Amino acid sequence: MSPSKPKTLPLSINPTQKRMARAQFGALCYRVEEGAVQILLITSRRTKRWIVPKGWPEDGLTPAQSAANEAREEAGVTGKVKQRPIGVYSYEKHVENADTLPCIVTLYALKVKKQSDSYPEQAERQRQWFSGEEAAGLVAEPELARLIKAFVP
Repeated sequence: MSPSKPKTLPLSINPTQKRMARAQFGALCYRVEEGAVQILLITSRRTKRWIVPKGWPEDGLTPAQSAANEAREEAGVTGKVKQRPIGVYSYEKHVENADTLPCIVTLYALKVKKQSDSYPEQAERQRQWFSGEEAAGLVAEPELARLIKAFVP
């Protein structure tokens, strides 16, 4: 008697499940103050959750440059971004009509050199520096929290 093959179930996917995960690039903005690493978090525009700056790929920019540009627009910071990602995490982006969009964020470390008082999204977001442990406890995404806890510049 031959071993039985695993059953293949018919695939039934409704149109809202057909959405592929979308790629985004994010910046883990950090500084070192008196020997301690601090992480910059910002609030999301709609729900005011603590997050890192992130966004869609931008034409003509590398992934790391896209992440640095998001940090400038959303948090008002500039600095030196590492070209090699420190990791990836996933989350569900809430969009219009109470729908969600699965996203995968590739995260790049950005050592902050300058923090501006005026930046494109300052009226829509708050920003605040935290210890790594505090920042990890404030973000909702477990994978992002693990990346923050493990981060060593």
